[in-house]
Amino acid sequence: MSEEMIPEVPVTSNVSENEETPVLTVVEEERTETLPDLSGKSLAELAGLFEELTKKDDRMKRSKEAESIKSAFYKKLLKDKADAGLAADVKEPDNRLPEDGEDAQAAVAEAAVADADAPVSENPFEEIERGFKELYNRYKKERAEYNREQEKEREHNLALKQEVIEDLKALLEKQEDVNATFPAFREIQNRWRAIGPVPVQNYRNVNDTYQLYVEQFYDMVKINRELRDLDFKKNLEVKEKFCEMAEKLAENENIVEAFKELQKLHEQWKEYGPVAKQYREDIWNRFKAATAVINKKYQAFFEGMKEQQVENLAAKTRLCEQVEAIADKEITASNEWNILSKEIEEIQKQWRQIGFATRKDNQKIYDRFRAACDKFFNRKREFYNGYKENMNANLQKKIALCEAAESLKASTEWKKATDQFINLQKQWKEIGAVPRKKSEQLWKRFRAACDEFFNERDKNVKPENDFYGNLKAKQRLIEEINAYQPSSDDSENMEAMTSFMDRWQAIGFVPFKEKDNIAKAYKDAMHAKFPDVSASKARRTRYANAPKSERERLVQKYVKKEQDIVTYENNIGFFAMSKNSEPLIRQMQERIELAKKELEDIKAQIRALDAAESDKE
Repeated sequence: MSEEMIPEVPVTSNVSENEETPVLTVVEEERTETLPDLSGKSLAELAGLFEELTKKDDRMKRSKEAESIKSAFYKKLLKDKADAGLAADVKEPDNRLPEDGEDAQAAVAEAAVADADAPVSENPFEEIERGFKELYNRYKKERAEYNREQEKEREHNLALKQEVIEDLKALLEKQEDVNATFPAFREIQNRWRAIGPVPVQNYRNVNDTYQLYVEQFYDMVKINRELRDLDFKKNLEVKEKFCEMAEKLAENENIVEAFKELQKLHEQWKEYGPVAKQYREDIWNRFKAATAVINKKYQAFFEGMKEQQVENLAAKTRLCEQVEAIADKEITASNEWNILSKEIEEIQKQWRQIGFATRKDNQKIYDRFRAACDKFFNRKREFYNGYKENMNANLQKKIALCEAAESLKASTEWKKATDQFINLQKQWKEIGAVPRKKSEQLWKRFRAACDEFFNERDKNVKPENDFYGNLKAKQRLIEEINAYQPSSDDSENMEAMTSFMDRWQAIGFVPFKEKDNIAKAYKDAMHAKFPDVSASKARRTRYANAPKSERERLVQKYVKKEQDIVTYENNIGFFAMSKNSEPLIRQMQERIELAKKELEDIKAQIRALDAAESDKE
């Protein structure tokens, strides 16, 4: 048997000119087509591209481009929905278009179901998705119908080629004069070449049968030597050109394109008969050598691609592990969420730069990565929903403090009001964050009320409350601290430090606008002179004169709690005059109740101590 035709999907074989075809290794062609970059397109642009594709004459041959646009559309739709804070409930239509030879009737029926009318949604994403699905399903139906027609045409071509074989067989059986049989043989060859493709499963058998009868014709029919030699010469010239083309393809850097072109050359090679016996082996070996070069490069290309895909899978697995670790972290602060969000975005950028993983793992690893990202951003969304509610509650609390300060700012009970303002300021610091656009405005409002009161208080200061005198006294004390030369004796330094602290506490209030500056100057001076003295030692020294007995300690604690209750009750009176004060009033009431319970506990402890002392006596 002469050279075999290479089928549309090549299989590995080792064949000679008279027996078999050259080696053409089957290697899966994954994503080798050059497709347009769609990453920067909007949903509308992608839908427009798909609609343009469906209007082109060659649209049936551009199924991979259609699938590429569909994939880009749904990726973009998911991202836009996530950016808009909507649930990612996107469901793509069936992941693929019907391929050649597929059950076209089933594909058409499935597409018809997908075209069923759906209710119109007010969600713009759902409407554009619905419009795209309608385009896609129409194209899918058309593609299915096209494939069905192609399959019918291939079956028809198979019947035609079988008729040609029967005619060739009949011509061989006649064995008439060459002048009659050779033109008929040429007509049969022309008919054979004019017939289009047949079903792939029938291709090899029908082609082998045809080639067998062609060779039998040349071997059995006594044709005119001149005509035979002329035919051999023509076939040799054509096959020499095929060899040159194959050798040129071996130099092509685009090995995928070269391999496809080589397949076409093999198909054309089989359309021509044999050459003279003395050239037959040489011309075949030349063509087979060029084929082997291309085939080796083609196989190496896909082996390299598979190695790269394995590396890509490992790299994507590492990124999945990083995102999963971040998604499982305990996060309690807003700034930490922001930092980790940037880390996730950087990891996503790295992911996009990595190529495809192996075919069986590519979708799995993507699903794993997406699940980890979704987990993180869902947790972030839940955090900020609660965070927003908390900030709104804090906003109402600070508004109530502002109103309380404004109702108190005109008071002339300087000592009482001063204590109340100090308590309001303490509560302000205890309240958490508020919405950023309100924060500065509220602080200015609260500070303005405080400043108005303290400025008026300072103007009406009495001799016993000489705030500016106190300021000067504290400034002089700070100068004394700065002039102090520390001793090598730690106990002496401790005594000096304790003395400075007691003297500072003994000095009264300073003007309100100066209190922060003077407090910082004092703190800096003490830290500069006594950096090595621990805070615990300072506290022990400072409170060396604290009550020695347990009863005295409890009595002092009882008195302090009573004072706290009075302060809380005064605050409730001020808050009652302001709007939005319910949270603060409720907070004060809770503190009062707690303080009263603690008073009862302290009373019980004092009675127990007194009873114990009586028993001893």
